[in-house]
Amino acid sequence: MVSRMYPSHPLVGVGAVVLVDDNILLVKRAVPPGKGKWSIPGGLVEVGEKLGDAVLRELYEETGVTGSVVGLVDVFEYIELDSNGNVKYHYILLDFLVKPNSMNVRASSDVLDAGFYSIDYALRELELTKTTRRLLEKIKKHGVRVVSYFDILGRD
Repeated sequence: MVSRMYPSHPLVGVGAVVLVDDNILLVKRAVPPGKGKWSIPGGLVEVGEKLGDAVLRELYEETGVTGSVVGLVDVFEYIELDSNGNVKYHYILLDFLVKPNSMNVRASSDVLDAGFYSIDYALRELELTKTTRRLLEKIKKHGVRVVSYFDILGRD
């Protein structure tokens, strides 16, 4: 298992952007980084796991919501340094728009709470992670722009 803290290389994570009307599905993180802050559901990609499978797995594990991947929305890089200037966390985050098949939201043990919130309310009232705040500000300003997502595995 790769260490999340002080990793030897960047870790790849995925996030699920689940929108219903003007509401977005958010979770309150139970573990660092971002403990106690709100973000979109997501987590690390497992070795051999396709990105689309990873985002749907994380979405279900954290919220109980199932869905289908529509496409890639954004890519973020998150680097956090400790007080000595060492890299404490380094993630490459790929956020995917997911069309929900179920709406029965429940918070798992990985999160403190989960639910749908208007983007305006979330930006104004919730303590968001930096990457989630940036994503919501971008969605509010420009809407959701989806890039095609191709599921390619070992094909020539």
